Amino acid sequence: MADPGNNTHSDQRQHVFASFYSIITLAFILLACVELGDASTVVDVYRLIQYDISGAPFGSRVASINHHAASSLFAPGSDLSRTVLVLPLRELNQTFIREYIEQGKPLGGLLLLLPQFFRSEDSQTVVGHADNSDKEKMKRLLADLEQKLIHSTIQYPVYFAFEDEDLDKVLAEIKKNDAAGQPATATTGGYKLIVSSPAPKKLASPTITNIQGWLPGSKADGSSNQLPTIAIVASYDTFGAAPALSVGSDSNGGGVVALLEIARLFSILYSNPNTRGKYNILFGLTSGGPYNYNGTQKWLRSFDQRLRESIDYAICLNSLGSGDNGLWVHVSKPPENAYVKQIFEGLSKVADELSLKVGLKHKKINVSNSRVAWEHEQFSRLRVTAATLSGLSAAPELLENTGGISDNREFVSEAAVIRSVKLVAESLARHIYGQEGKNVDIFVDNSSLAVNPSYIRSWLDLMSRTPRVAPFLSKDDAFITALKKELADHVAEVNLQHDVIDGMFTFYDSAINTLQIYQVASVTFDLLLLLVLGSYLITLFSFLVITTRGLDDLISLFRRPPPRKIKVV
Repeated sequence: MADPGNNTHSDQRQHVFASFYSIITLAFILLACVELGDASTVVDVYRLIQYDISGAPFGSRVASINHHAASSLFAPGSDLSRTVLVLPLRELNQTFIREYIEQGKPLGGLLLLLPQFFRSEDSQTVVGHADNSDKEKMKRLLADLEQKLIHSTIQYPVYFAFEDEDLDKVLAEIKKNDAAGQPATATTGGYKLIVSSPAPKKLASPTITNIQGWLPGSKADGSSNQLPTIAIVASYDTFGAAPALSVGSDSNGGGVVALLEIARLFSILYSNPNTRGKYNILFGLTSGGPYNYNGTQKWLRSFDQRLRESIDYAICLNSLGSGDNGLWVHVSKPPENAYVKQIFEGLSKVADELSLKVGLKHKKINVSNSRVAWEHEQFSRLRVTAATLSGLSAAPELLENTGGISDNREFVSEAAVIRSVKLVAESLARHIYGQEGKNVDIFVDNSSLAVNPSYIRSWLDLMSRTPRVAPFLSKDDAFITALKKELADHVAEVNLQHDVIDGMFTFYDSAINTLQIYQVASVTFDLLLLLVLGSYLITLFSFLVITTRGLDDLISLFRRPPPRKIKVV
């Protein structure tokens, strides 16, 4: 039979050890949490776009980050495969771009810090030290970087953020450690960057939405003939390295704002039967512009043959906020074509009066090539005369000048948009009312038909706050609703056309994430802390046992218990 005394001592010993183990377990939990304490900085970050063209991958293919940080002062030849580089835009150099972006050297991640004047929502109010020449230089650098990023396949996460006081302090500390030859690692500690994000998923059947409206012309009594039509068109969506930052203030915010103001001006004329022209005016706000004007193509193909044949010509508006040095009329038909001459001569006459330079650029289209550089080319492919009026002198490459990060309100000339509106509206009105070649001003300043700078400014501001990458806009997006409502305030029969983006393009989600920056201790510090904490707990445990049970009980805890004696009956 077992000795009851021995059982009592054993139970007490087990109870004390259980308490001791509970304390130790708690200590280890607390120690494990040392590295994952409160984040020193939490910021919104904007991921580099991820997309495919005909199955070929482009952009950043990864979204999550969990690595230590380094700066541009990293040692040459360093292994950065488990390091996130934090680089201000101004510190980028061609060697880094070539090795880590174009050639794809391994990197744990890249965080690009943009100057505050690129922040679209308040670019007009940011006070900074950069002068205009420095800003233009930074804009060109960012535009060039965007093109390299979106046309590369990058196997590490790339994010954009805006410089601020907190990030500046963190970067200064990182640079200080890198300059001292103590880069952040698990051994040395430093700053750790974490973005918790699931693997990006494909966007299912991304849609494009076209918006159209009419100003019907005046028919003669008893006439059954269809009136001729003039179309004014602008593509409103954008594409850039970061979908959440691609507001396209100029490309093509300038074109959209100009279209809305032209619609407002002609709605005043057409609201009066005595000044209603004998032309229908068709207004089209199209989507899918960056993708070979895919939305324009679908919109035009939805027209019946009779409507297409009624279009005398179309004027497409593009990047009008960069037209301080003049505008270009881009055409596909030869300059000798009667309609092309009519369009160009009408614009040139008004441009001379406005002291504005207007040039003509002819680019023949290849119908066997799916690449469409200008919106008017979609009209030309259907044998409809059209031209694009733009501040750009040369045809952009695929996904170039499509409203990326570098194209924001800071760099748009409001005066250029106003002059462009006057140019198009005046030349169009003179054609409609048979006043070509005459010095007749219809949209006179300080009259009821004057161009409204406040209207243009307010819409430029709205466009410059609204990212408009089509795959990330739903059919009932608030911006699309606002565009439809605004156009409906000026014209009749406004309707929407929804369609799916050309299947050769595939897009992925996870455009915005939250970055957490932790200042973590080194392994040496963790070991020292464990030693101190362990010594403290052992001392505390010993003190409690001695004061409550005595020294003999403490010593007995560490003795081997005597063998149990079993009494045999």
